[in-house]
Amino acid sequence: KFVLPVMLVVVMLLLAACPAAPTPTPTQPPVEQPKATEVPATEAPKATEVPTTEAPKATDVPAATPEPTATLTKAEQDAITAKENQAKAAAEAEAAAKAGKVPIRWFVGLGTGTDANQVTIEQEVVDAFNKSQDKIQLILEVIPYDSAKDTLATQISAGAGPDIIGPVGWGGSNAFYGQWLDLTEQIKASNYDLTQFDPALVEMYQTEEGQVGLPFAVFPAAVFYNNKLFDEAGLAYPPAKYGDKYKMPDGTEVEWSWETLTEIAKLLTVDKNGNDATSAEFDKAQIVQYGYHPIWSGNPPYVGAYWTASAVYTGAKKGEYKAVIPDAWKAAWKWWYDGIWGAQPFIPKDAVVNSPEYSSGNTFASNKIAMGVTNLWYTCCLSDLPKNGGEF
Repeated sequence: KFVLPVMLVVVMLLLAACPAAPTPTPTQPPVEQPKATEVPATEAPKATEVPTTEAPKATDVPAATPEPTATLTKAEQDAITAKENQAKAAAEAEAAAKAGKVPIRWFVGLGTGTDANQVTIEQEVVDAFNKSQDKIQLILEVIPYDSAKDTLATQISAGAGPDIIGPVGWGGSNAFYGQWLDLTEQIKASNYDLTQFDPALVEMYQTEEGQVGLPFAVFPAAVFYNNKLFDEAGLAYPPAKYGDKYKMPDGTEVEWSWETLTEIAKLLTVDKNGNDATSAEFDKAQIVQYGYHPIWSGNPPYVGAYWTASAVYTGAKKGEYKAVIPDAWKAAWKWWYDGIWGAQPFIPKDAVVNSPEYSSGNTFASNKIAMGVTNLWYTCCLSDLPKNGGEF
């Protein structure tokens, strides 16, 4: 079988750190890695009236009516862009080979990295590298995210895969399992220092094929909270250091755990009459503020891994591996369901999450979400919160 000689450049969402994805990053909300940088949608502008024009006089010659042009869908436009960028990269590779240089293609699009300002920086890296020596010509090939998997699969099938792929997360890399280069020999030959990484992180990039990647830009996650909403409720902020206790409304100090987060989230979930989710008068059909939402991190593996970093397989060698769902993940999924649909909900359902009132997915920026566990890349997407009167 064809094995793509790829050095995996990874931007991973570290699930074990109760982290992470991504990206959302969001360019890709992430997904659910929610994708690396997502830009929340805004309401479409209202249609404006088109003024009518005077009817032409008898002596006037009416202007020719232009033929209607079909509007391309995003998928169609992405496919065109992908073909154009592939052709450009191929031409650059051919020119490099004629000039006696080794062309090295860098494929971007399987994860984050396709945002315009990201591409600008990536191109600066390429230009700087190419100017630094005269043996290799590094070539940037940016493919729109929605077209990247199909484009890469086609290239591999044709025996024309790229040399470097990234940034890419778990979903993108696992989609091409078995195609990555084992880096063990390269690591030894270059005397690359692995002690700079936590050994557990290095092991996360080991498969049956070998060491297929190294931890680069691995994003932990944290609890983002809205200062203003906590202040209005008279509640203490979540602790800023691991191991610190949380001060409850009655003055007692407790572990900052998922149970504590749940209790505080219910106190911060409020209906239109000002009743929180623990009140007997609470109207769960009229909620105007929620206590918790994991921004762009609500897919089942994230929810489960936030609770417990567990192996999702059994077996110790090839031929014995079997996928399993950890019991802790099952408990986390039940907690998630109850948080949305239970008697005292504190997590918004999808219809609310995707509504303009909740910033069309970027819920924390709406100033209507008190807490959210998400990756540190989310700092890119906080700019709308102060505009909506929030603080963090």
